[in-house]
Amino acid sequence: MRNDTYVVIMAGGIGSRFWPFSRSNYPKQFHDVLGTGESMLQMTMKRFQDICPVENVFVVTNKDYKELVQQQLPELTENQILLEPVGRNTAPCIAYASYKIAQLNPDTNLVVTPSDHVVLKQDVFTNVIQEAVDAAAKDDVLITLGITPSRPDTGYGYIQYLNDEAQKIKKVKTFTEKPDLELAKMFLNSGDFVWNSGIFIWNVQSILKAFHQQLSEITEIFDEGTATMNTPEEQNFIMKAYSHCRNVSIDYGIMEKVDNVYVLLADIGWSDLGTWNSLYTINDKDENGNVVDGEVMLYDTKDCIIKTPKERLVVLQGLEDYIVAEYDNVLMICKKGEEQKVKDFMADAKSKKGPEYI
Repeated sequence: MRNDTYVVIMAGGIGSRFWPFSRSNYPKQFHDVLGTGESMLQMTMKRFQDICPVENVFVVTNKDYKELVQQQLPELTENQILLEPVGRNTAPCIAYASYKIAQLNPDTNLVVTPSDHVVLKQDVFTNVIQEAVDAAAKDDVLITLGITPSRPDTGYGYIQYLNDEAQKIKKVKTFTEKPDLELAKMFLNSGDFVWNSGIFIWNVQSILKAFHQQLSEITEIFDEGTATMNTPEEQNFIMKAYSHCRNVSIDYGIMEKVDNVYVLLADIGWSDLGTWNSLYTINDKDENGNVVDGEVMLYDTKDCIIKTPKERLVVLQGLEDYIVAEYDNVLMICKKGEEQKVKDFMADAKSKKGPEYI
């Protein structure tokens, strides 16, 4: 464990691809998605218990989720919960956390992670993060963890790296955000592309330097509020700052454009758990290939994922390769191969039926 390592957990998204289970008032990171007795956020917090002290963990979330974070992570102080007035993607989120933590420790090494990913190989993960932190502490590098792809998935970003056998941490050649299926197949066959896990490691001065070089409009905003960080004036400043920040991802704004990006290949049992298919992939199946969470009776049904309330008996007959998901006041039945339409379903439900359905 290193006292100069800080962890930033990004927990502000609403998980629209996981609708209707993930809702705007209770997104998936606060759910016990895997049936372990812990939410995704709590699992993420526990993942770093051997990497840094609890006082070095900060959660960035939407202001509407403050109480949810406090309920699920009571070990955090209020100063460790960073509240965004509105979602502006990952670049402003990371800038906010970086400026705040730099005020506390200007030489710290940061690990930035989403709150809703799965890591099945904890010991390997801890060792990989420590290796990346050691590298970031020595050199001006921006490191991301790369995952060997198991299928041509169009929902992930892809990283092409220079395969120097002598170097464990590889220099990144190109970033490609969510390619079409044919391109994803080419990437898979080439052997020198990995999935971008969205887990980043860098020294705080390295990422602030990259922000000043590539996203100066964001640093101009945050530079004005440096003195307010970790003071009672911080939240007032952030309310104003976010009204001027554009919506931009860290990948597009920085990682795709700077030349000091590296990737550490990591076999950590990772899934971003961003879709129903990803949940289906990592779960145990019954003898007919079904993943079932609920009180369910199945007849002539195979290769489906079914997640329904425990208090409701659900009877299904004749389905193959379907998602059946019910939560609160919404039941969705959708072909697994058409799950990219889930975000459209959610948008239509909001516009045609009302915000209570999203």
